[in-house]
Amino acid sequence: MTETVIKLHNSKSRSKEVFAPIDPKNVRMYVCGPTVYDRAHLGNARPVIVFDTLYRLLRHVYGPEHVTYARNFTDVDDKINATAVSRKEAGAEGTLEQLVTERSDETIAWYLKDMGALGAMEPDHMPRATEFIGPMVAMIEDLIAKGHAYAAEGHVLFAVESYKAYGALSGRSVDDMIAGARVEVAPYKKNPMDFVLWKPSTDDLPGWDSPWGRGRPGWHIECSAMSYELLGASFDIHGGGNDLQFPHHENEIAQSCCAHPKAEFARYWMHNEMLQVEGKKMSKSLGNFFTVRDLLDQGVPGEVIRFVFLSTHYGKPMDWTEKKAKEAEATLRKIAEYLNSDPATQGQLFVPDRVPQEFVDALANDLNTSLALTLIRKYLKERRVADLRGALSLVGFDPITLVQKFSSVRASTYSREKGSSSLQTAGYADKATLDLMAKFVRQLTELRATAMETKDFAPVDALKTALMDAGVEVRMSKAGVELLPGAGFDAAKLEGL
Repeated sequence: MTETVIKLHNSKSRSKEVFAPIDPKNVRMYVCGPTVYDRAHLGNARPVIVFDTLYRLLRHVYGPEHVTYARNFTDVDDKINATAVSRKEAGAEGTLEQLVTERSDETIAWYLKDMGALGAMEPDHMPRATEFIGPMVAMIEDLIAKGHAYAAEGHVLFAVESYKAYGALSGRSVDDMIAGARVEVAPYKKNPMDFVLWKPSTDDLPGWDSPWGRGRPGWHIECSAMSYELLGASFDIHGGGNDLQFPHHENEIAQSCCAHPKAEFARYWMHNEMLQVEGKKMSKSLGNFFTVRDLLDQGVPGEVIRFVFLSTHYGKPMDWTEKKAKEAEATLRKIAEYLNSDPATQGQLFVPDRVPQEFVDALANDLNTSLALTLIRKYLKERRVADLRGALSLVGFDPITLVQKFSSVRASTYSREKGSSSLQTAGYADKATLDLMAKFVRQLTELRATAMETKDFAPVDALKTALMDAGVEVRMSKAGVELLPGAGFDAAKLEGL
């Protein structure tokens, strides 16, 4: 263990605390993952990037082999069922249960691919709720036996009044919650705030046999059972978006603490704030709702999305704007250009990466990613290549990938008499693409030289337009021609020119 002191804002105490793991050789974190009924929208990506950054910091401080990160998939849900029903009605083959599994598998694969494009590492455990039905049933039986839950009309409900500390995380009393919450009114509930642990399932929908009949678990019990099975009754950090603080996390605490009264459940609770788009809440009605895949398909690199997200502290609302995306891409291009030009990056000079302690300390201070990015800009300005590379890697940017995706191909000099150009290319980029870019640099330089004599710039404009249509940014100056893969870069279109 290093001397780094990590401080985190604990939602439970509403204050920043020194992070002291239960066991420094077994640091454990659980984060609530997605309900897999559709593509992840941009807001879903924020907790992924926040807790991926924390995971990387913990691994750096305690050692990769001493940190365990679990993030679940909720694959039992009414929305997933509804999607399967609509597919069945549209003529899809297979049983409804098979279609539910097919939809979950498909959506999980999308999610992992999209989050991977944002530089997120896969957690050590990615449990699916359907894999832990047995432990959920066992936990529910235990809660009933201890007087914290009751069966009624095929349902099992948690008795909120049986847990005196209910509401401590969100800072609400039960009476306040009853007055202000939209709770399901049901005749079998003893208290309006009692929540479902188990509910009946129809024969055609996914369901499992239980002491209370065929059914499926409620949402909240899933995370309590999975975290217990994977991380134990007490673990270090529980995270998620602040929209989960109530009722999901409040209910998790109640269930888990009643099932394991001698344990702590989670010591530190961390919640990220929500995301806005151009200063407004993201919503389909405003036309500003989009998925991570939408942005990636529009040519916004995952690294740009990650950079924008890290520019705002996780505890503050984050505003996604086109301006921020452009500024992030410009910064990443500067970083890539420098790394590509530096002999150490080119492999001509071995300089091991290092992470400056001031950079680690910035992250250790409640994940101050905004300061971390400021330090990255400082290392770039001061040409501290080893520090720059180490810092980038710690917050999820692979230096080699940045060179591949964001550096340019340029011709600084060209002589028609000699028939050659001086090209600077990305040392780690795809060779075929770079060769093609180099070809167009020479061709555009040749056409430009001819146009300067004939005053006919139509051929130059035509090639420039074609390159731009392929997503290539074209820069021409007295120093020469420079081509950069820009937003929407399409190598296939480039090959077709």
